[in-house]
Amino acid sequence: MNALRPPTRRTFVRGLAAGATSLALASPSIAQAGTRIVVIGGGFGGTVCARRLKHIDQNLDVTLVEPNRTFTACPLSNEVIASLRDIGAQQFSYDRLAADGIKVAAQAATRIDPQARTVILADGTTIPYDRLVLSPGIDFRFEALPGYDEATSASLPHAWKAGEQTLLLRRQLEAMKDGGTVIIAVPANPARCPPAPYERASLIAHYLKMHKPRSKLLLLDAKDTFSQQRLFENAWADLYPGLIERIALSQGGRVTSVEAKARKIITEFGDYTADVINIIPPQKAGRIAEIAGAADKTGWCPIDPTTFASKLVPDVHVIGDACLGGGIPKSASAANAQGKACAAVITSLLAGKTPEPPRLTGVCYNTVAPDYAFSLAGNYQPKDDIFAEVEGGATSPVNTPLDERRREADKAKAWFTEITADSFG
Repeated sequence: MNALRPPTRRTFVRGLAAGATSLALASPSIAQAGTRIVVIGGGFGGTVCARRLKHIDQNLDVTLVEPNRTFTACPLSNEVIASLRDIGAQQFSYDRLAADGIKVAAQAATRIDPQARTVILADGTTIPYDRLVLSPGIDFRFEALPGYDEATSASLPHAWKAGEQTLLLRRQLEAMKDGGTVIIAVPANPARCPPAPYERASLIAHYLKMHKPRSKLLLLDAKDTFSQQRLFENAWADLYPGLIERIALSQGGRVTSVEAKARKIITEFGDYTADVINIIPPQKAGRIAEIAGAADKTGWCPIDPTTFASKLVPDVHVIGDACLGGGIPKSASAANAQGKACAAVITSLLAGKTPEPPRLTGVCYNTVAPDYAFSLAGNYQPKDDIFAEVEGGATSPVNTPLDERRREADKAKAWFTEITADSFG
């Protein structure tokens, strides 16, 4: 991607609002009144899809299925871990969606019957659908990392789903003695928000520099290279010299197993112990995608990128982190753009129209200190059965004045305000 000027706030909001250019501006459908759309998953993709469906056609019967009454956002949650932000600033209700006329079922979906086209909830309630949208986010492949499971995460947190795990990791850092060691175990891709482990390392390093300056942070990485690597490494050299050490895949950085009681991490080339251990496990699509039959042997959901239609289950669309998206990253802004595009696709299909190929815009801000951030933006279109990056993207220059890094830190917060308002009102 060319090192162009990062998108301005106005430019990005236009891209987010468009989501899929002309698709998001589709005229109201002529769907039969009461056509039933069920959206499972109340994150950035599912909420905006439900809201956009109702905005395009008020006659649609839209139900959002989400067991949590409060959504805790992952973007900016690394600032919570570093004691720079309160968890309350990350939390949002679904009240605005209900006010928009969307039915909100505060239950987990436990089964999907594609033949009967019904969703069965945890309390036994059955919800029929004409079209189903799956936006379940991620789950963890605990079986892929011997010694680490959901119970173990109570002592060695993953903090990769924001909420109590976020606060647990923060409390462990606060309790750690000065001079202690922190380990972050980074999985291979595909994974949610590929640059986020390195943002987390940066902000934990900031916390240590301010409060526990004799401490160290070790990144055990299952990859040799990562997104925006030069930008991160330059920032670490400038802001946290000697504090962060990264061991890449080819140096033996891939974690092969965990001994939780001994607080030991085993890699191919050596063992490590630490005072605070953050294990980010390998990932897959949210469990309901597997239950629905929409996930393949990779654990992710193959889709038609023009319509987001599942390749495995009829009348089902998959958006957000759960889908096999090709070049488009698993991120909040990508899920938001996919949710809008999917809503336009569904209303076009219900109206008997052929959907136009979507053009999606996504942006990722990475904050490495309170007044220091950089960004990566991209445009994506269907190509050869996947999403491929096309011209028009931008990434922050490697060498730029600190004033520009400060401006990008402000833009990151403005972006968060706008994307959460777009999803939750």
